Amino acid sequence: MTDLIPAVHEPATETWPSLRPPRSNPVRRAGALTAIRFVARDLPATIVLDNRRYGLGGPVMRVHRGGAFLDRLGQDAGSGFGEAYLAGDWDPEPGTDLADLLMPFAERFSSDRDSHLLPKWAQSLRWLVTRSQPGDHENDRAGARENVSRHYDLSNAMFAEFLDPSLTYSAALFENTEADLATASYEELSAAQLRKLDSILDAAGVRSGSRVLDIGCGWASLAIRAAQRGAWVTAITIASQQALLAQRRIADAGVSDRVQVALRDYRDQIGEFDAVLSVEMIEAVGEKYWPVYFDAIERRLAPGGTAVVQAIVMPHERMLATRNTFTWVQKYIFPGGLIPSVQVIEQVATEHTGLRAEVIRHLGPDYARTLRVWRNRFIERWPHIADLGFDGTFRRMWEFYLAYSEAGFRAGYLDDVQLLLTKR
Repeated sequence: MTDLIPAVHEPATETWPSLRPPRSNPVRRAGALTAIRFVARDLPATIVLDNRRYGLGGPVMRVHRGGAFLDRLGQDAGSGFGEAYLAGDWDPEPGTDLADLLMPFAERFSSDRDSHLLPKWAQSLRWLVTRSQPGDHENDRAGARENVSRHYDLSNAMFAEFLDPSLTYSAALFENTEADLATASYEELSAAQLRKLDSILDAAGVRSGSRVLDIGCGWASLAIRAAQRGAWVTAITIASQQALLAQRRIADAGVSDRVQVALRDYRDQIGEFDAVLSVEMIEAVGEKYWPVYFDAIERRLAPGGTAVVQAIVMPHERMLATRNTFTWVQKYIFPGGLIPSVQVIEQVATEHTGLRAEVIRHLGPDYARTLRVWRNRFIERWPHIADLGFDGTFRRMWEFYLAYSEAGFRAGYLDDVQLLLTKR
């Protein structure tokens, strides 16, 4: 059968200087090829590289520029694979879904299989191609605002093109996560997001008259939902453009008298609240500030109050192994971010606060479905997103980010949990 070769993407390197082809290094290139051979030994996918096939069969990844691909992997193990996709060095075979292709790779990163990726001698040399997080990604007050702004202030209009009408940018809660992902629809997403918001408010006991603090309020979907129950809400964010749109959405919902939006760091909030809510914000806090974050939650809770934190998490062993590395996601999507584990959340809460943390719901499969809907919608709405001034490399970056994340949740490498925090 004749191999189908898709059109090869060429990035505008003046706009994307990090995607310029790296200087070729025969030693690093040979090391990257050796790593591919080891990974491919039990990989249920196929890597077509320089007319050779590696892997056990399954979804096909076609490398268009073998030298550049190997150079990127050999130069930076944390970002090279994703950067090679942004640069157009490789693509899934036509007709192959990107997340389906990334699934076997994500499965190899689960904690119990990591030791099978590379031989011990090769693992001992990983420091040569692994970078540490840069110092300018520090999550102090100034750094946190800069890091968050680079993602959440990217473009309100862009996010509105692929999120549901509530502009909820976190895992939804579907009625059926066993259904084929190919059937995931934009129409079911809105109801699933409202179901998720209600699950958080129910867990925190939010009702009429409740005083609620929403840390990292996004575009205010949770604050609006709480106010519609009759709660009084303080919603805080450090993303300025996000805050402006949140205020408009609150006014449009007719709850301006019940919701106050503030451009404020969680460390600077004062007052007591019956419920403190924080949805998928801890990932942007940074390990150094996790104790500060949970201390802030505890300090804001009134006697008898309850907090609910929804968090993306990974296995504890993988978090320990990767917490000091600079990954593709940190470089291109979430600067300064770090995904915690459930174990470390419980440990920090116990050692630094009087809070007890209890997982009350797992949303990993729900997140995979959420991400599939977002990606489908992003692709469908791409002409409108492009009209906002984004180029083809940006599209590849976001498709990879959404597909990479979906694969992580499907493989169980990532999970999303709701935690109930109460004072001991």
